[in-house]
Amino acid sequence: MSRPVIFDLFHTLIQGADEERDRVVGEMAVMVGVAPAALVAAYHASWRDRLVRWDVEETVRILAGRLGGTPTNEQVARAGEHRRALGRRVLDSVSTATLDVLDALRGNGHPLALISNATSDTAEAWSRSRLAHRFDVAVFSCDVGLAKPDRAIYHTAAERLGVAPAECVYVGDGADGELAGAAAVGMTVFRTMEHNDTDPSWGGRAFAALDDLPALLCELASLSSAATPDSRVGWPTG
Repeated sequence: MSRPVIFDLFHTLIQGADEERDRVVGEMAVMVGVAPAALVAAYHASWRDRLVRWDVEETVRILAGRLGGTPTNEQVARAGEHRRALGRRVLDSVSTATLDVLDALRGNGHPLALISNATSDTAEAWSRSRLAHRFDVAVFSCDVGLAKPDRAIYHTAAERLGVAPAECVYVGDGADGELAGAAAVGMTVFRTMEHNDTDPSWGGRAFAALDDLPALLCELASLSSAATPDSRVGWPTG
């Protein structure tokens, strides 16, 4: 079997849409009657809770309440749907070129998995996205209550693939310490710079565009097949 490849989502397969996220949260603030700048700041400050604990409506209700707002259920639902629409748009932004690479990897026998530090709006929209059916496994922090670089989230993905972490290749831009987290459980790590040069201090292998990845995986397979028990030929995990 070709080696499983585990991908990050934001700034790896798609843009993170950071500016649009702030704009949408500002619009949500108007819907629930609090100051836009204050709600945007509250979203940034609560990133950990939003990734592993709160769903869309909980987030709106809790943060608006902290800012002195008393939104009605209808206002919370309206703001929540505004956020869910953003999640759908961001996933829909995936390029044809990226989809072609994923299809090529699957065609070459690579099982594919996703590990994403993501809020519930992204996880809810995933199944209807063009990405979903190309992946064998998708692990979202909001679903499992774990976030990268916690080693357990990498083990979760590997277990769902039915392989050991050391058999996997991890591909990500480097946000949230994800590359070191993947390397710590024994995965071979590639850093992508296609959407964002997030972790330039990472000392491992990096590539500029996702369509470079199939060739890198072929090179890795060649190195692995050429290695003998007595050889030191290999590919660094870092």
